[in-house]
Amino acid sequence: MPNYKEVNPSGFGIITFPFLFGVMFGDIGHGFVLFLVASFLCLFEKPLREKVPALGTLLTIRYLLLLMGIFATFCGIIYNDFMAIPLWIFHSCYKLEEELDELDAHGNPELEAEYI
Repeated sequence: MPNYKEVNPSGFGIITFPFLFGVMFGDIGHGFVLFLVASFLCLFEKPLREKVPALGTLLTIRYLLLLMGIFATFCGIIYNDFMAIPLWIFHSCYKLEEELDELDAHGNPELEAEYI
């Protein structure tokens, strides 16, 4: 515990940890599933605590899980990634469309006959 006139670092960590989790785990689908589970835990905390006492630890960190789900979904939108499948929601500043046209059905670059 910090002493008088010292800064408590837990306030910074409670936001920084879920954000860094979202940066590493950025996925729209997985982040949204985590958000839904955490929302369920937040909404039904009292009945779950009474009926399933084994969920005590998980219910203690329910708001942390909620933030982790929000940041993972947000970073997944930025990364254009849904359940490990890349999406093309936002256009890139790179010329990827021309390169994708040159790929065959298996995702390999097509080689001209003279190079085969």
